[in-house]
Amino acid sequence: MVRFLGLVTRFLGLPAHQYQGKSWISYGLNLALARKGVIVNDKVFKNLTISELQRRGATIQDSLSGIPVYIRGNLFVQKSEITKAQFSKLLKQVTTHISSVSDIFVHDGAIGSTSTSTLTSISISTLQIDAKVRVISDNPTATCVFHNILFQTPTRAVSHDSCPLTVYVASSISLNVLDALGLGGEVKDGLIAADADLSYLVLCGKAFCDANGIKKALSALSEPIIISRGGLLLHPRILLSCDRVFLMFLSEDTIKRSLKHMVTDHGGVIMSSAHNASTLFPSANPENQFLSKFPASMILSSSDSSGVIPTISKLSHGQAAYHFLAGYKNGTFNPAYGMTSYFCDPLQIAKSLFSKLVDNRIPSFLINVNQGEKQISGMDFVNLVESTQHKNIPKFECKGGDLRRRYNNFLSNKFGKLPQHFSF
Repeated sequence: MVRFLGLVTRFLGLPAHQYQGKSWISYGLNLALARKGVIVNDKVFKNLTISELQRRGATIQDSLSGIPVYIRGNLFVQKSEITKAQFSKLLKQVTTHISSVSDIFVHDGAIGSTSTSTLTSISISTLQIDAKVRVISDNPTATCVFHNILFQTPTRAVSHDSCPLTVYVASSISLNVLDALGLGGEVKDGLIAADADLSYLVLCGKAFCDANGIKKALSALSEPIIISRGGLLLHPRILLSCDRVFLMFLSEDTIKRSLKHMVTDHGGVIMSSAHNASTLFPSANPENQFLSKFPASMILSSSDSSGVIPTISKLSHGQAAYHFLAGYKNGTFNPAYGMTSYFCDPLQIAKSLFSKLVDNRIPSFLINVNQGEKQISGMDFVNLVESTQHKNIPKFECKGGDLRRRYNNFLSNKFGKLPQHFSF
């Protein structure tokens, strides 16, 4: 086998250098990289620790935000932000650049974990519903970033995965190449581009410093994989109270008023039918490794100053899916609470959410954050959420008006005929 790999490697023009004393590891890795368009010019280093990367020149970089993120290939996005031709040319430029550098750094990981253990401060993924990721980088500093973004997983799990995600990091590439692709107008420090059809993510320049932008793109790429494996990717806020986990779907203004009470660095939640909700990305806060717990309930917020919607009420599973799909806020609707900018069709998410609520028997509640002109926020809002665990909350009942008709008109015009079990 080693001889066969050696012959193929020499045929492709790949070096047969030793890696950790085992040449067959080098051959196999070089071939895997060649299949991804990267030819090893000199050395490739796989899954180095942070201290090993620092010895190779990794340094601490200031965080950035606002790096442009372009995503294409999503079935439910009518207009891609980057064309197929543009992405193909960009990918060719990036793989050619990485192939030209002396040292290439590979890091393997996973998105999603139901339970984690800590060994020397490293979170280890044990979730079956996850998405495997291989990072190919020209920069040890950029590789360090992915230690904090990905859960650790065995390399074999990545290499044998049916649909792994591939991340290309070209930090030292000239950003002038983007001008030729028609992408250079708003690019100053770097660019993040993703292709959902290919499951490829490209980072140029200092884009590796924008952790939120990377998570956004990885979420978009991982969602179809997670759904195909029986999971559902959601982006709720999280409230942790008395060791109970609450999944919160809120309007942006409610989030701003109650932000300090929410967990904000989870990046996303995977719901399965195995009685759990799990973090999409590792958390630096040990207290946030809670999401392997069974959610106590799901909370949906609405904003209605007319008094038609009660302050707090219990929803059936069908009502929860219906109100989730509408995302009502004082006369306007925001399907799925605006969480589908780059992801799946809101109706498909609502259908999957309904199934998860039924399978896991998760109770759902609707909270009206308006009491007349006054808005509930902060600890008052938290107290309402906590009351769902120890009070007999009445079932949802609309107090007159034509709100039901407005809901029905909006949803029927937007999505056509809804499933029969979806109800106001």
